[in-house]
Formats: sequence, C-alpha cells, structure tokens
Amino acid sequence: MSGVAPDKLAQWGVASLNRVSRAVLFVDRVESVRLIDADEEAVLRHWLGFVSAVSGGLVPKHGGRVVKSLGDGLFAEFPTPEAAVAAAFAIQRLSDESNRAAPDEPQILLRMGIDAGDVVESDADLYGRRVNVAARLMGVAEPGEIVTSAGVRDALSSELDAEFEDLGDCYLRHLSRPVRAYRVRPPGHHPRLRPLLQETHLLPTVAVVPFIPRRRTLDPAALGEVLAEDIIVALARSHELNVISRLSTRVFRTRSTSLEGMGEALHADFVVSGTYVSDDRKVVLDVELAEVRSGNVLSVQRLTDRLDHILKEEQGAISQLVADIRKAILRREVQRAQSRPRPSLESYTLLMSAIELMHRLSPHDFLMARSLLEALLERTPRHPLPQAWMARWHVLRVQQGWSDERSRDSYLALDCTRRALDTDPDNPLALVMEGFVHTNLLKQLDVGEQRYHSALESSPSDPLGRLLLGTLHAFRGEGSQAVRETEHARLLTPLDPHRFFYDSLSASACIAAEDYGRALELAQRSLRANRNHTSTLRVKAVAQWRLGLEAEARQTARDLTTLEPKLTVRGWLEGSPSAAYPVGEAFARTLREVGVPE
Repeated sequence: MSGVAPDKLAQWGVASLNRVSRAVLFVDRVESVRLIDADEEAVLRHWLGFVSAVSGGLVPKHGGRVVKSLGDGLFAEFPTPEAAVAAAFAIQRLSDESNRAAPDEPQILLRMGIDAGDVVESDADLYGRRVNVAARLMGVAEPGEIVTSAGVRDALSSELDAEFEDLGDCYLRHLSRPVRAYRVRPPGHHPRLRPLLQETHLLPTVAVVPFIPRRRTLDPAALGEVLAEDIIVALARSHELNVISRLSTRVFRTRSTSLEGMGEALHADFVVSGTYVSDDRKVVLDVELAEVRSGNVLSVQRLTDRLDHILKEEQGAISQLVADIRKAILRREVQRAQSRPRPSLESYTLLMSAIELMHRLSPHDFLMARSLLEALLERTPRHPLPQAWMARWHVLRVQQGWSDERSRDSYLALDCTRRALDTDPDNPLALVMEGFVHTNLLKQLDVGEQRYHSALESSPSDPLGRLLLGTLHAFRGEGSQAVRETEHARLLTPLDPHRFFYDSLSASACIAAEDYGRALELAQRSLRANRNHTSTLRVKAVAQWRLGLEAEARQTARDLTTLEPKLTVRGWLEGSPSAAYPVGEAFARTLREVGVPE
C-alpha cells in the first residue's frame, strides 16, 4: 500500500498490505439483540448452526472465504460479483428453508450488502472503500433483502443472472458522495412479459475468430465458422461496436496465432475465441473474450445445449453470449474512464463510457457523461457519432426536468445533429437523433417522422429508430401503429443494457392503445431497472389511475414530483409533442387527477 514503508508495517506487526480485486458480502441478522434477550440459548444454538452451514458449505462452494464472523453477522469475500450474488441467494434460500423446517425456533431474517472492486488485503482481513460501502449497503436493506452497488449490477446480466430494482442515489453514513444502489433478487421474481410479436475508430473493434474443435470431428472447420458467424451477426447489430467481418477472421480457422498477432492483423481491440466439442446430441462451446492491448481475459463462458437451441434466433444462448460480451467491454471502458485522466483515454473509451453513464440518469454520472463527450468532441469535432450522442444528452436533460433553459438545450441539440448530418447525411444514428430533437423538443412531428424513416431505410433493423417512430405514433394517438413499432424494437433488443428505455416508451404506446394493464407492467419493469426515469413515472401514474388504482396513482405522482419538483400540468403540455392531440389532452387531465399541480 503506497505511503507506508515496509519497515514501519513490520514495526506495527503488520506482515504486508496487498491491493486485490474482490467482491465483498456483508450479512446481518435482523433484531438479534431483541431475540437473544428473549431466549438466549435457543437463538444462539439455531444461529450458530446456520453460520456453520454458511461458512463451511455455501461460501466455499461459491469460491468465497469468510473473512470473519461478526457475532450476529458475517463478512465474506469472493473472486467475482457473480459469485458473491449467487452465494447471497444461496444464503437467503438456506435461511428460508431453516425457518420453514423449524417454525417454533426464532426465525432467521437477514439483510445483505454487496460491493466489488479493489480492496486492501492484510493477513486474513480486508479493508478499504469497497468494504465500507458493502457494510453501509447492508444497512439500506430491509429484512430479507440484498442490496448491491451499481458496479455489481453492471457485472451481471439483468433478469438472467438476477433481477435488479433501482433504489436511486443513496446517501450512506460517513461517505462523501451518494452511492447508486440496487435491490437484487433471484431471476424469476417478477413475471416475464410475453412479447406481442413472435419471437470507426470511435468504437472499439471486436473480432470473432472461428471456434476450434477440441478433438477431431467429421467436419472440423464448418461448425466453428457457423458458431462464429452467428456471434458476428448478433454483435454487428450494436451501435457501440465495430465488428470485423467473417471473411477477414476466417483466415484464423486453421492456424495457431497469438492474441497479439490476431489483434495486430485484424486491427482489433478485443478478440472473441474459443473451442467446442459436439456429437449427435449436443454442443459444448467454451468462449473467451480477451483485450488485445493488455492480454487480459475479460470473460469466459461455457454453453452446453443442442445445436439448434444454441443457434435459435430469439432469446437463445447466442443472444445471451453477445449481451455478456458487450457488457464486459462496456464495464472495462467505464472503469478506465473513471480511473484515468481524459487525455490518456482512447476515443472509444470516452464514447462508450459517456453512453453508459448518461443512461444511468444519476445527476453525477450524467454530468460526467457530458464531460467525456466534450473531451471527445475536442478530438473529433467533425465525426457524426459524438455529435449525435451529445444531442441525445441535451434531449435527456430536458426530459428529466434538469434543464433550466429548455430552448437553449433544444437549440444545442439541433446544432449537434446538424453538424453530424453535415458530415454524414446518411448516418443512421445521427438521423435518429435529428428525428428525436424535432419530435420531442421542437414538436415538428412531420420532420421527425421523415428522419426516422430515412434512418430505417438505411438500417431497417435499427431498434432505436423503430422505437422512436413508434413513440411518435403514440404522440398522435395512433395506438396500434405505436404498439407494433415499439414491440418490434423490443424484439430487436432482448438483452439491451438500456432496456428500461425501450420498456418505458413501449408503455407510452400502450397508453395510446388504451391497454393500461400492459402499460403498467412495462412501466413497472422499466422502473425496476431505473427508478429515476421521470417520464416512466408519468406513464405509470396514468395507467394506475385509469385502472382504478387511485391511491397507488397518487403515490406515484408524489414520487414523480419529488424527482421533478418543477413539474406542472401546464409545463408538461408546453413541452409534450402530444399536447396538440386528443391523447395528450386526456393524459394531461389524468395528471391533474392524480395530483400533479396545475
């Protein structure tokens, strides 16, 4: 640890201090003092048996170590956030089973907190900010709950590894800045929504090389190329990545080349590679994502299934694999952006981190996103992508109610899109953002519609363009078209890291279609992922009121005005693109009824 000489450490009786990356879990038994006071022997016997099962079985099973017992709690460490969360779920299940098996014994109710990152290791103990944050997050949790940091949430795949509910920015004792916290539950806690439809240098470059058979097969090259091609096609749908074509990567199907050699030959920042073994019944595929520059492996996954299931188009294993690859790259770049000075950052680090941070809708992260985009624009003032995303930043600022000068933000957003389209008139993202500005800020829906159609002509599978076109139909009260387009967009983004935004606008489309039950389901799902999205709260309140849930609607309106204290019905009408249509007038009436000030 810097700043403390080794001889001084030895003088204090400390062997050494090492900085390591760990996930930290704190477990606390609720009301232990009261329970012990009522029946000391029974409570301690039951609790110590539980602790023994956790320490000797569950924690080691998930690759962890109990750092210390805290009397009425535990402090454990794990190599990864995934392992820590899985262990927390297992501990919670054991608690539930213990309570059911011994209903006459004092019940074990737990609260848990998890954070991940660099910690300081000395002998058998751990220290540092991550340890403190995990302990404070445990205090935020209610009985029976697990609360994590944003870093832990970003490391897991939402709804497949776990389900998260955004608790917003939490002010924790003795910490100078708020911490974005999430309540986490096992997958399947919330019912899944059935889909209505059946199932440049500014971007990091990813190469997917053909997978290699682990033993000789009848056709050793073909299957490895098919698997790689499916991953390439799925990755290429992302706005955040450049993907090398299969014709370039297939040259590596029969040769052994180092990671550095592949990266240099393909001009790639990241390489996806792996091996497989197959028979008549199933395929076992081991996939590795590595960063070329450092040589670090960012993720390793194993897929085991029938080949037709692995290659299934919708919601299949390949879709999940691609989502995990994108998330691992994004997590790497956000960490780099937060820990290194701007001038030393790669351009794609600035862009990817800005996109992620602005969509968290935390004021601190939102301002950091702008500073990253500004640094990028200084380097590449004529490139359309940073201009398009800066336009998006200004639009979000207005929509969140954070802008004191709506007209100025509208002007700056439009200036950004014009600069982008002056450079590249056919750029799909710039066209989509141009349409967004004209629709949401300037209320020129005919111009916005034309921009969306232009974007979709050049990129028919662009999910954001299709989503916003559906939202434009919702503004006009064209419910069936709105639902069709927004559902199409959701179908194209089954595992998008910003899925809350798609769910939110799909809920608005359902309001226009008068399907208030589905609107409420979508709004609730969106808010579980990001509770700070004020437009989703408006939709939720309206859906609740029209379903007869009047008390719930009024509470949602109170939550909304807490986040957006300047909100009024008149102000909403002045800013809403739907104000000139009957659907907007009806929406405003409902806002009045739920308690939004006139």
